[in-house]
Amino acid sequence: MSAHHHDHTGSHHDGHGHDHGPVLQPGATVPPGYRMALWVALAVNAAMFALEIGAGLASGSVSLLADAIDFFGDAANYALSIAVLSFAVAWRARTAMLKAASMLLFGLAVAGRALWSVVHGTTPEAMTMGAVGLLALAANVGVALLLYRFRDGDANMRSVWLCTRNDAIGNLAVLAAALGVFGTGTRWPDLAVAAVMAGLALTAGVSVLQHARRELAAP
Repeated sequence: MSAHHHDHTGSHHDGHGHDHGPVLQPGATVPPGYRMALWVALAVNAAMFALEIGAGLASGSVSLLADAIDFFGDAANYALSIAVLSFAVAWRARTAMLKAASMLLFGLAVAGRALWSVVHGTTPEAMTMGAVGLLALAANVGVALLLYRFRDGDANMRSVWLCTRNDAIGNLAVLAAALGVFGTGTRWPDLAVAAVMAGLALTAGVSVLQHARRELAAP
């Protein structure tokens, strides 16, 4: 969840290569349309979190709950990205490290919830999973298309793209889980998808963390 090192949003260094912290840069350094794209993504993710957390609890689906938590984390990440958009590159890299940590925590939380459901869970309601999964997929594909052209920026921009991409993959997986639950009458497809989503979050977190560390280590 290949790393690129192009900085499209500008940075502030002195002649010795030292970063001076969160110094605001001219607005022209921000890629055209990127700030608005982040605001749209924030609104979509916040709305889908509210919808999916209710649907996940109502249907008993771990994969829907996992997707809901992911929506919440992404909404917070988009807000953070907007806040540091014009900051120096080192501060954006530090923000990316914070977001990487949230991805790792999310992955561990979902894995733990799936393990708990192996013992204590019940079979989720497949129709609710499928309907909400379709709506979430439409929302995330729209956001992914909006952010696609910004995917090769700095670590902070890359983390935003990876969050969005993983959401769309997760939605496809939730739909597959809904079909599996419907076809087998068991909870195992739901738990398998939750485990995959946890794995995506963990690998993305590691990727963004490594990218951000490289940017901080650069002169």
